[in-house]
Amino acid sequence: MALASVRPATLDDVEEIIRIQASTWRTAYAELIPRAAVDRLSGPAARQAWRAAVTAGAGHHVFVATEGNWTVGFCAAARAAEDFDQPDGVPLGQLATLLVEPRWGRRGHGKRLFDAAAEALRADGAPGGLVWVPEQDVASRAFYARQGWEADGMVRVLDAGDRELREIRLVGPLALAKVEPGRNIHSPSNGSSPIVNPG
Repeated sequence: MALASVRPATLDDVEEIIRIQASTWRTAYAELIPRAAVDRLSGPAARQAWRAAVTAGAGHHVFVATEGNWTVGFCAAARAAEDFDQPDGVPLGQLATLLVEPRWGRRGHGKRLFDAAAEALRADGAPGGLVWVPEQDVASRAFYARQGWEADGMVRVLDAGDRELREIRLVGPLALAKVEPGRNIHSPSNGSSPIVNPG
């Protein structure tokens, strides 16, 4: 079996990130998001946004999951931009997106991406994490439940073109799992939206 790993993304990974996001959303969210909106994930604005995310620097983290020579998933995380009522006033970390290409699901890639993002956010001082997921995304909700994350009662409704997309907020700890023998998780200690078929 090929070695599976997670590493910080570089500009060379942007095209694969765009491909995975567009193809995965096209497969998983066909009934939730209009085709025109999904098509924009491959457009110039998306490419510029991902290039900016990968090079944003400290406090912003983009990781890619690989198996052998294949890029199979990615995630993006940073301090939460939204207000969140924490007793100590320290903002939570936010997983902006975590995607694993469906054909590579159930192989541990989602968990390794989550752990890499959690480690980076913990190093940034985040006391916990949050993520917004489509209410109908059962796979993502189950994945985060296994990490100890749960809905906190917050809901938002996004304009998805010809329909509305209802999302719920999940919150939870940034705990790390043990690394399996023969696996590698590479994540810098000081910094450098949905999951489909998470592993």
